[in-house]
Amino acid sequence: MDAVVVLCYLLLALPTIIPSVVDGKWLVVAILLLIAIALFFRRPFPLQVVLAVSLLEIAATILNPWGSNVSAGLWFALYAVASLRKRALALVVFAVASLPLSLLYLFMWTSPSEMDNLQDVPENFHLINNIATAVTIMLSNLLATGIGISVRQRREHEAEIAAWAARTTQLGKVTERNRIAREMHDVVAHSLTVMISLSDGAAVVVKKDPERAGDVLGELSRTGRAALADMRRVLGVLRDDSGRPAPLTPLESGQNLAKLLDGFRTAGLPLHYAHTGPGLPADPAFELTVYRIVQESLTNVLRYGRSLSRVDVQVARDGDLVTIDVLDDGRGTREGGSESVGSLGTGQGIAGMNERAGIYAGIVTAGPGKRGGWAVHAELRWNGEKGES
Repeated sequence: MDAVVVLCYLLLALPTIIPSVVDGKWLVVAILLLIAIALFFRRPFPLQVVLAVSLLEIAATILNPWGSNVSAGLWFALYAVASLRKRALALVVFAVASLPLSLLYLFMWTSPSEMDNLQDVPENFHLINNIATAVTIMLSNLLATGIGISVRQRREHEAEIAAWAARTTQLGKVTERNRIAREMHDVVAHSLTVMISLSDGAAVVVKKDPERAGDVLGELSRTGRAALADMRRVLGVLRDDSGRPAPLTPLESGQNLAKLLDGFRTAGLPLHYAHTGPGLPADPAFELTVYRIVQESLTNVLRYGRSLSRVDVQVARDGDLVTIDVLDDGRGTREGGSESVGSLGTGQGIAGMNERAGIYAGIVTAGPGKRGGWAVHAELRWNGEKGES
């Protein structure tokens, strides 16, 4: 591109170079060639090139006032400054570089010799011609500067879009990692807790009631297989069995609440479930959020509760608001409590539930119940039917 710019300038200067060679004005030819050489370095040294070209243009104008390439070198030099430097600096450079040459033409009372032989030339022809030339120089240089400013703004805009795309991609990766971590916590914490409770129960009843122990072991096997399937789906967002990247879709909540509650009942929880209002929205991500909040809450009850006689799970929908309440009447601390030494808890379950609820403008609160035990209350807002999410 540097060579193309030099070639374009030489083509514009050719009508001046040829007559100068014929007339033996070799200094003019040398100055024009120096301008061409200077333009080759306009990108690494834009300000220096503008200064050099401006001085050389003045010298060429004094030696040959009516050359066809007046100010052409400044076009390329000013464009380079405007496309590489800030707009304010580009406009200042435009004014400083253009004014001397324009003023020189404005006050240079000469014209081509051919004009002296023409009749009916207006009395003030020289002044009009000089003013027109000076204005033309200013406008052409301003146009070159404006094009350079426009190109710079477009490049900056494209750079901003590229940076935004990079930030969005990084945010997407972080979000997906958080989602995987959340799902893995729910799957592992729930399944291991239930499996440990089932195995402990089977060990207790195996001698007294072998048939009952067989049912417990069957539930233990089903829980293990379900956990393995869940983990495969979670890790499937990285790569599926065919080796192709898997779609980043929410996990299926096919294990509905009824199956989930049956599993906890088999593990020994005295569960009572109630649902009021319309059914849950038919949205897999929303259903999965409800499922995981109930799962995490009951996992904590199974893990930490002692002397349980009743555990209530209540899901209610009132318009856009879906509330979830899990209450028990047991003793013992909950996740993150000071007495939970030796438990399987990581202290991340409640935080994970809050993250899930936050997606639907909701909150999760957990603490001691009003009548003892522990209570978890969650509120989710579903706006999908209004075109929002």
